[in-house]
Amino acid sequence: MPNTINKASISRIKSNRRIQPSAKELIKEILSGNKTALSRAITLVESTNQKHNQKANEIIEACLKKKNKTLRIGITGVPGVGKSTFIEAFGNYLISQGKKVAVLAVDPTSSISKGSILGDKTRMETLAKSENAFIRPSPSGDSLGGVARKTRESIILCEATGFDIILIETVGVGQSEIAVHSMVDFFLLLKIAGAGDELQGIKRGIIEMADCIAINKADGKNKQATRNAKIEFTRALHLYPPKKDGWLPKVLECSAINNDGISEIWKMITLFLHETKSFFNEKRKSQNKYWLLQTIENNIVADFYNNKEITLKLEALMIKVKNQEISPFIAAEQLLAFHQKT
Repeated sequence: MPNTINKASISRIKSNRRIQPSAKELIKEILSGNKTALSRAITLVESTNQKHNQKANEIIEACLKKKNKTLRIGITGVPGVGKSTFIEAFGNYLISQGKKVAVLAVDPTSSISKGSILGDKTRMETLAKSENAFIRPSPSGDSLGGVARKTRESIILCEATGFDIILIETVGVGQSEIAVHSMVDFFLLLKIAGAGDELQGIKRGIIEMADCIAINKADGKNKQATRNAKIEFTRALHLYPPKKDGWLPKVLECSAINNDGISEIWKMITLFLHETKSFFNEKRKSQNKYWLLQTIENNIVADFYNNKEITLKLEALMIKVKNQEISPFIAAEQLLAFHQKT
């Protein structure tokens, strides 16, 4: 008898887990500020299941109608620069100023195991406990430079949930900065002194996109090196042409672990918003155009690789390329020609 009861209970639990809220139910909860509903909606957005995508699109369309004065801040920097520590310190400061903060952190996906650590909630333990914070780590997958393909849709959902500020962290390993720059209002580049990349950073061109360079870990024996790095980066910024909005990027020092310089960075961002407010709407419109083109590109690629006939043809051509029976370029032309006929 006890075994029968246990099996029945387990069956009911499994059945309840399978019952998913409808799109309308999720929309209602998201617009009321429910973080659980937000998490579920982002899961739908990130799914590759076609039914999930249709449901996600319905939710996104409804959420787009809710207009919020949200500030989107992109944060990037090489691994080890202290992005997670900075975001936690910065997020906690913003919450102390009465803001609601969402963090969209993209974890690098292994090209070998296809796995991601997704440990941002662990690294931002204090921030994660706050009622006014939401942290969502997402696997980067195979998208450009490690930026999750659905980050833009996640931004829309977070805005509809009522978050005032959205912090978007890149993995900081290459071209992800370009993608994040296209979806934010303010772009913050974190650096550390003494890493030997002062001139390297200038050559990479990331500085050209930055609205502010914050030199982190300005504490202890590293203070003098930080001051020197600040001088170098300030000089470097004068080599670049002025931005369209007239803003001259600033170089600041901070120590996220000691909470030093955090309030100064926020003051500088508010100054940026004040000085560039006439360009704000134009920048958002430009972002929407970029999002349109990127979405078309993503959907075309997805449609191409989800075609079973294309997949079979591709496998056959890959064998020929591997055996050097055909060049990769001719194989690509044949596959694209085949796709046009299907």
